[in-house]
Amino acid sequence: MSAHTFEPVRSDTCTPGRAARELGMLRGEFDLALQLGHVRTVPDEGGGGGRLVERAEIDRLRAQDGFPDTLRDRVRVVGTADGAEVMDISAGRFTRLARLGLLVPAKVYVNRYGAVVWLYLTEELKHFAAAAENTQLLKGRTPETLRGQLAEGVDLRARNWRMRQLGCLLRHADDPWARAGALAALLPPVEVADIVEDPYERAWVNRLRPALPGQTLAGTSFAHVAEQITTAQDTDEIEWLRSDLAHSVEEARALSPAPRPAGRRTGPTTRPTARPIPPMARTVTAPVEPMPTPVKPTESADGPTETADGSTAGAAEPLVRAVTPHRIPGGGRAPERRHASSRVRPAPVPVPRFPGAGPTSTRSTRRLRALLRRGTPRPAEVRASVVEPGRRSATET
Repeated sequence: MSAHTFEPVRSDTCTPGRAARELGMLRGEFDLALQLGHVRTVPDEGGGGGRLVERAEIDRLRAQDGFPDTLRDRVRVVGTADGAEVMDISAGRFTRLARLGLLVPAKVYVNRYGAVVWLYLTEELKHFAAAAENTQLLKGRTPETLRGQLAEGVDLRARNWRMRQLGCLLRHADDPWARAGALAALLPPVEVADIVEDPYERAWVNRLRPALPGQTLAGTSFAHVAEQITTAQDTDEIEWLRSDLAHSVEEARALSPAPRPAGRRTGPTTRPTARPIPPMARTVTAPVEPMPTPVKPTESADGPTETADGSTAGAAEPLVRAVTPHRIPGGGRAPERRHASSRVRPAPVPVPRFPGAGPTSTRSTRRLRALLRRGTPRPAEVRASVVEPGRRSATET
């Protein structure tokens, strides 16, 4: 090999997936071994929030006698039928013992039919069956007190499973805030908000709140079943968790306060200097100009001027008409009143036919239109009158 070739330095820790492969275990078996404390882990210092397995721990487990069968036997689980066979009892008696809380389940899942399946450790079932004090429960008649509890509908399987999960979470908790998060994982959010009133502390507790195995069903049709399993239901259980949560939060608050957003540092606000208000300027009212009196149009010598639309300019009435005062019976004279008549629109100025020709007389225009209506040839004087200015006619040349 080349002198420059070197082997990478092996890390002191590895991920859970790699540790499971090196120990020859399935991932489900390895996760259960972590929960039961058979495999020790350390927190991930990289900020991921997970757990890592040290190489020394892997070497310790590999050095045990009968590895890997001994480690896998410690995490082997069975259902109700197989568990009854291991204990050499009927499946009905096995279910009654589990409902009374004498057999603690280690895993739980909801199958495709919506039924809850409880799994138990084979090693614990063998120890329970081998104990001499449990012979009456396995072979004889169930005591009367236990039969009364079963008649009332007692079922402690979910509660015992939660307590096992809580013990696992508390073992992995490194500080009081992490313990508070583990306790909050089993309580409803309303109860957590009632105990941890500060919003920043509550947000920090929820961030450290680990996810339980059954909570992965959120959003499915069996989410309500998983919620009943993973959340405390009994009153005494809720009160016990609330008390422990309040104590953990007080201890954590005294040790290290919850992180809070840094406040913005702003400089002192400078207020503008007050200035005196200037006196109001004197208002000058402009004089009102009188309304101009309309001038009556003068009539030409030929009579009233006729506009292009046929109306006469001389027929327009003045805008203000004087009313002759009359006497009031009994003496006196009535005041003079003026009535405003309707305004008369002024006559439009005639527009020349040809550009630059200037205004033409109204009488010539009427004569030309009359000749055009009769279809007779225009006289020479008419033709000469319509010639554009600046152009000379043929007769003149």
